This record gives sequence, structure tokens and C-alpha cells, in this order.
Amino acid sequence: MKKNVLIIGAAGRDFHNFNTYYRDNADFNVVAFTAAQIPDIDGRKYPAQLAGKLYPKGIPIYAESELPELIKKFNVDICNFAYSDVPYQRVMNISSLVNAAGADFILIGPRQTYVKSTKPVIAVGATRTGCGKSQTSRRIIEILMEKGLKVVAVRHPMPYGDLVKQKVQRFATIKDLEKHKCTIEEMEEYEPHVERGNVIYAGVDYEAILRAAEKDPDGCDIILWDGGNNDFPFYKPDLMVTVADPHRPGAEVSYYPGEVNIRIADVVVLNKIDSASPENIKAVRDNIQKINPKAVVVDGASPIRVDDESLIRGKRVLVIEDGPTLTHGEMKIGAGVVAAQKYGAAELVDPRPFVVGKLAETFKIYPNIGQLLPAMGYGAQQVKDLEATINKVKCDSVVIATPIDLNRLVKIKQPNTRVYYDLQEIGKPDMTDILNDFLKKMKIKTKK
Repeated sequence: MKKNVLIIGAAGRDFHNFNTYYRDNADFNVVAFTAAQIPDIDGRKYPAQLAGKLYPKGIPIYAESELPELIKKFNVDICNFAYSDVPYQRVMNISSLVNAAGADFILIGPRQTYVKSTKPVIAVGATRTGCGKSQTSRRIIEILMEKGLKVVAVRHPMPYGDLVKQKVQRFATIKDLEKHKCTIEEMEEYEPHVERGNVIYAGVDYEAILRAAEKDPDGCDIILWDGGNNDFPFYKPDLMVTVADPHRPGAEVSYYPGEVNIRIADVVVLNKIDSASPENIKAVRDNIQKINPKAVVVDGASPIRVDDESLIRGKRVLVIEDGPTLTHGEMKIGAGVVAAQKYGAAELVDPRPFVVGKLAETFKIYPNIGQLLPAMGYGAQQVKDLEATINKVKCDSVVIATPIDLNRLVKIKQPNTRVYYDLQEIGKPDMTDILNDFLKKMKIKTKK
């Protein structure tokens, strides 16, 4: 008999699991998705145009808070947990809730959901949100481009708009970001790629995306999977690079599925050793050695620079950081905080007394954000609320540590400066050594 399935997700891994494992599988009947982490995702449908012939009416998406009632309502047999950056305690809390309601709780592994590419694939993942995947991906692409190779990046999904229109998205210019009506969160990931001259794809249907990327009109020698949160790759990697963060020691063995990424890694980048404590660095290094002693460990720093350090030194500053890094990533020390400390800010101004609208909701959902402001922009209203909040804060200047030019999206009245950060390897082996070995192994000829 058909099993009724409910997929517990956050508009990313859940859709991919459906597309690769359930969509055309007549043994299962996916009755619903639930949504968490991302605002305003529930209440929609996974559309019939993407769901396939077995689901002519599409599939409804509900709030995760309704999970016990949904299991009863739809007579659910199996709940598939399918989102990332979750502490083990939370995973098992949800498992207990599901089991108590009478359903099975499953985690589908990589082998069942990998899509195989016709091109060599380098995948970049992490142990948590905000470890430094983006700058690691950019560093890898930079090295390969210097060798004359065409690298096409594919980013983990962030489908917050019209899912049908977002089936396959290609970004090659800043105008493409506007054309696809990207959120701040999407722009933070796509903009640094297009600024450096490489194409990046994203969307909803990742097999269709991969086939388009392989045949990109600008050429494609290598696919780079640029992971999101701490999810494991959608594509079967030929080289798996995992980034670990000593500012959150122990997360590499206590968050799902970050530990999976450490265990499957060929290379682990131990990032931010320029700003973490020696004891925390050692703790992460010991955990890597314990669970994946065969991995090559690359020591990395994320040195920062700013446009105008005079706007920080001796000033009362508002620090704006990447949104997901502060929310479900639970990060306390981002690039903005490091910049404020490095350049001698007099004080970090607490934005909480000034937050309005949906930003106020964010601080209620994530009360441990503290005195930093997440650059939330999942929708137009959030962007308006972000602008209003920034301009209400009584500070001397604003330190913008998001990867995009926030001034292009909101009008900031206070003097402000951007923070930039890139991966810098320390010692040997470095990423150039590793990529040279990879190209030799894969018999890929460089063009320069």
C-alpha cells in the first residue's frame, strides 16, 4: 500500500528530497510539507507544474507548529526531516513528537538524493551557517579561473518567491538579481560571484539546474556546489570541502547535518583561526581528527578590511551582519564585530530598542541575537522594516558586514562603511596545492 509522507523542511532540502526521491515514486503519497526557519513560507503550495503527474493539484505547505495535527489529519505514515543547521536535541525532539503521533521519522541520506553530473564537481559545505563557505567557494573559483578554467557555481536553494518562475535561475550580472527579484539573502550569496565574473545558478529543480549549468552558454569545465546552512550537497562531489568554525567549537559533532559534512570531507578548512582562541581551535581540530582522520586540514583566516576605518575608530557603531548567520546560525562574532574591535569602536549600539515590524518578530523568534542587527530581507516588508530600524538607531555610524552593497537596497541616513572578508590559507597544504592535485587526478587540463 502507498505510504503517506509528510516532509518537514524549510524551502530547500525538502523540495530537493521530494524531487529526487518522491516525485515520480508511486509507492509514496506526499500529503504536505511543513516549513520552519524562513518567514512567510507556509500557506503556499508546492506547485503542480513542479510536483509532477502524481500531484496535479500541487502539495500544500503548512507551519511546522501544526505537525501533530497534520499527522492525524492526513493519516501520515512517514515524516521525512529535511532541513539543516539544527542541534541534535532539536532533531530528536521533533522525532519524539512524530513518533508519539504514530508516524515513522526518517532522515534521507546523500546517496538517495545525489544528482550525478557529467562535469567534475567540487562541493563546499560547512558545520554551521556562517562558517565561511562563501569566501571558500570564491577562493576555489578564483584559483581555477586563474588557470583558465570555466567554473559554474550552483548555490543551495533559497526559493522564496514564485516557485515555478524559480525552477531554474541563472545569474551572470547584477541586473539578473533585479530580474529575478532576489531577496537580500539571495543577493548576499549571488552578488559576490557575479562581481567576480563567474556565473551562478540556483532555483528549485536541481537536476534541471545542473543540466543547464553543464551546458552554460559561457562554457563549463567544473561545477562548484556552493552549499547553504550546513546541508550536505545535492550533487555527488568529486572533491568535498567542509568549512569548520572555531568560534563555535563542538558544533561539528552536535549539529545536523554538519557532522555529516565533516565525515564525508576530503578537505576541512579550519577557518577564522586569526580571531578564535587557541583552545577553541584545538577543540575543533581534535574533533576533526577523531571523526575523519583521513581529511586534509587547511588552516584558514578571514582577514577583514573596510572602506573607511575612521567611521569606526572611537565611534558608537551599529553593526549589521548577515541575517541567517545570526538567526538559526546563532553566531555571536561576525565580521562586523571583528571590524568594530579591530578598528577601535567605542561602543556597539544595541538596536533592539529601535526595531520595528517584522524585524521585531525576528528578535522574538531568535532572542539570543543580542546587540547585532540581522540584515533580514526575505520580502519587501522586511526590507522596509530593516531600513526604518537602521535609521531609528541613535549611533555615530553603521558597520555593514553583509556580502552585498546594502546601500543599493535601503537608504541609510547615518555615515556607514562596508566590511569585506576573504579566505586566506595559512601554511601548507593550501587550496592551490589541493586543487592542483584534484585537476591532475581528474585529468583536467588547464588553459593558462
